[in-house]
Amino acid sequence: MNNEDKQKLLDVLHRTAGMTANQRLVVMLYAMHPTDRGGAVIETGANLAKLVGMSPTVFSRTRRQVIEAGWLEETDRLAHISYYRLSAKSTGEGVVIPLRRAT
Repeated sequence: MNNEDKQKLLDVLHRTAGMTANQRLVVMLYAMHPTDRGGAVIETGANLAKLVGMSPTVFSRTRRQVIEAGWLEETDRLAHISYYRLSAKSTGEGVVIPLRRAT
């Protein structure tokens, strides 16, 4: 992991400061996990829950809270499994600063 990747993860961690510990853990897990070309984490919720020592039920409920808050978005659904990626809110890509004309 290079310094730019580390800085991106620290930025995500900083942006999640107002969330619960479990919510932050879910967001950071998605931020750190390998993704496909579209940014989706191709891993089941049960496997992700196991990685962080959460029950699948608690992980699913927490992930739903994070989705509802706009931090994750669904990308694909194969059969009964949904896959998610970080939203622009998580990565800061949606942050736009309006420019003013210099006078």
